[in-house]
Amino acid sequence: MNYRWHFVDALEALLAETWPGRVLPVLLEVNVGAEASKSGVSPEEAPRLLDAALACPHLEVRGLMTVPPFDDDPEKSRPHFRRLAALRERLAVQAGRPLPELSMGMSHDFAVAAEEGSTEVRIGTALFGPREAA
Repeated sequence: MNYRWHFVDALEALLAETWPGRVLPVLLEVNVGAEASKSGVSPEEAPRLLDAALACPHLEVRGLMTVPPFDDDPEKSRPHFRRLAALRERLAVQAGRPLPELSMGMSHDFAVAAEEGSTEVRIGTALFGPREAA
């Protein structure tokens, strides 16, 4: 079994035990670039992960997120953002409910992400500068 399904089960169990009345909004991470160094399920695995998360009463699936392969040219991210947006539309139909959030885009490619439908961008480097190497 894919370890990501274990995370869904573990999170559901923790919420049920610790905060039984709480419903946690979540985004499902999809590795659209198929990078071994990145987390998330493949686009092909996303329907199964969505089904698993939707079966959890303490999780509210709000949408999808991705971090595409880095390239100095932000336009290289566009096909990955388009792929995630199209996947979200297909999954919303499968689920029979909207998945309103699409989190994609970081400091160097957020403008392209916004053009492709992102509802959330992560722009920490633009706000706070580069991180120090650990």
